[in-house]
Parts: sequence; structure tokens; C-alpha cells
Amino acid sequence: MRLLKQLLVVFAVLGVLASVLVTFTYDVIKIDWVVFMEVQPSFKPMENPLQVPARSVPVEGAAYIPTLGVPENPVAVDDTSIARGAELYQINCKMCHGDAGAGNGPIAPFLVNFKPADLTSPAVQFLSDGAIFMALTNGKENRMPALNENLTVRERWDVVNFVRTLKK
Repeated sequence: MRLLKQLLVVFAVLGVLASVLVTFTYDVIKIDWVVFMEVQPSFKPMENPLQVPARSVPVEGAAYIPTLGVPENPVAVDDTSIARGAELYQINCKMCHGDAGAGNGPIAPFLVNFKPADLTSPAVQFLSDGAIFMALTNGKENRMPALNENLTVRERWDVVNFVRTLKK
């Protein structure tokens, strides 16, 4: 009986030591368990967005028809549209283009390959509303992300109307 108690204590101590050892090595020794989440395809935000299904029209209507070139601005330039555009600009554009649109936002110094466009420059201000809308919609390759998934068609036009107020 005494031997059985001693064995039980030895096994208990060994069990505690093993559990402490496993606890401390849990984050050091990685065991790659196969789970189904690793097998399925996944996408990071703004990375290879899925194509729009063929012959489909968004709930808010077609943004533009690709074969007809740049679209015309359907949103009237009024105080409401400009105020909405200013608010959306502050959320989505200010970090790169800055408060006044001069391309000097807080993260602009960290963009080493291409600096953000100066939205007050004649090069941007002479663009048509549709060209600015298309830049917002599709982005600029390796320069600006597409905002078509972040902003609705109406919101993009509101931002276009606000950008028109950013003249030097």
C-alpha cells in the first residue's frame, strides 16, 4: 500500500512537471495542425477583389459603362454634396493627400516610390469629373487603392464635387 502511494505521488509530480514544461514550450515549439481554414482561398483587404459577375448591375445602378468612356457627373454640385464629400475626403483621402489636398498628408513622407497627387494642381483640376471619378473607382496602379468597395457610387461623386473646391 505504501509503495502504491509513493508511485502515485511520483506520477503526480511528473504530471505537474510535464504540464509546466508543455505550458512554457507551447509558444516556442509550433505544431502545425491541419485545419480547413488554411486550405481555403483567402484575400487581404484591397488585394485582388473578386470580379463583378457578368451582366450584373449593382443595387445602386451602374456606375459607368466601360465602352462609353468616362461618365458624366450626375450629382448636382450643392452644399449638401460638398459637405458629404468633405466628410468622406477626411475619412478616405486626407491621410495621403492632406487637409488642403496638396499631397502632403501624414503618411505621404513614407510613400517612397510615388508621392500622392496634389489635388489643387492644374493637372488634376483640368481633369473631367468623370476622370476623377474613375481614379477614385479603379485607383492608380501601385499608387492609390481603388475605393469602389469602400464608397458607393453617390459617395464617390460627392468626393469629386469636393475635390473641385480644392483649388489653389
